Amino acid sequence: MTQISSALQLSNPSRRLGGFAIGVLTLAAAVATSTSYVLQPVLPTVADDIDSSLSVVGVVAGLPIAGYFLGLVLLVPLADRSRSNRLIASHLAVLGGALALAAVASGPVMLGLGLFVSGLCASTGAQMTSLVGRYTDVSRRGRAVGTVTAGISAGIVLGRIVGGALAEWVGWRMMLADFAVVSVLLGVGALTTLPRDSLTPSKGYANVVASLPRLAWTNRALRLSAVSGALWFFSFSLVWVGLSLALARPPHSLSPGTIGLYSLAGLLGVLATRISGRLADRVGSARVVLSGLLLAGACSLVMGFSLETTPLLLVSLALFDAGLFAAQVANQSRVLSLDPTRPAQFNSAYMAVYFVGGTAGAALGGVLMSLIGWTGVTVAGAVAIGAALLVTIATRTTDK
Repeated sequence: MTQISSALQLSNPSRRLGGFAIGVLTLAAAVATSTSYVLQPVLPTVADDIDSSLSVVGVVAGLPIAGYFLGLVLLVPLADRSRSNRLIASHLAVLGGALALAAVASGPVMLGLGLFVSGLCASTGAQMTSLVGRYTDVSRRGRAVGTVTAGISAGIVLGRIVGGALAEWVGWRMMLADFAVVSVLLGVGALTTLPRDSLTPSKGYANVVASLPRLAWTNRALRLSAVSGALWFFSFSLVWVGLSLALARPPHSLSPGTIGLYSLAGLLGVLATRISGRLADRVGSARVVLSGLLLAGACSLVMGFSLETTPLLLVSLALFDAGLFAAQVANQSRVLSLDPTRPAQFNSAYMAVYFVGGTAGAALGGVLMSLIGWTGVTVAGAVAIGAALLVTIATRTTDK
């Protein structure tokens, strides 16, 4: 009965997300996600400015990612129990305040506190995908999820580039202040455009958070989707970290700024998220996931032998990102449809496992580069994608 009630809610036009509201969510998701990366290109300048060592500032710069993971677990489930407009607006407002605190920091402790809280609230992007899962018709869910995910992807790809450019123009403190102002303005937009209906959760918040590990383990469809997503996010992070190190070493010895430009190849992945969402609505999520993984696995192997051939490397890198971004949109759209009454809870469990895979890939990237080199890293990435393919095939036998 609860699922029928939820379906009836979606048939009410006043509770659907229109194009403008989805646009606000997409832009907000892009900005919120990007804030975890904007400071990374200017860490030496930040270290000098706050009279701290580069190693300490490097650790501090990783705090937004730690905060983001905690937000996936603690904040994303709130989308099933709070008014959408107030929830997103409040998190964007706190995000803006945390960035403002970081902008005026005089030392690493204050800077770290601001960045950690900003990362915590940057997880609101995952809340936004949960909301489009709740407030869009089943026939349009993949397209809507793809649109918002495109914003998140754009934030990941462009965060370092925009942050570095703004910091060079106006300084890193003013750059953070600019992002703070934009976050607050987007919060005002969310407050006025998103649904305002009250939700009646069936479980207490503490019970929901505590039940996330059990949910991920006992629900077969969720478990398989999460494991496959974690495997390909492992590959994604592994390849990108390995590529950055490979390009920084002789004989290439590229500067950080030049290496950062390689991330522009990921913009094709942003486009892929829109297309894959629509395809998932038409042909089903599993086919899109399988196609994306096959493309990404093949490109990973090609990249292993094209480091010296820049055009081929860039094309392979772009298609690699496109394949994995397409798989992510289709997979997440499927997760959001598993239980229409609890999309945020399922999304939170999924994203937590997914994030663990990506973190492991980033952590092992440098180690594997030292042990087996760039070609070995790309082969390891392809193996992880192959494992994700096998899990996805198993997922197709699970009732949706």
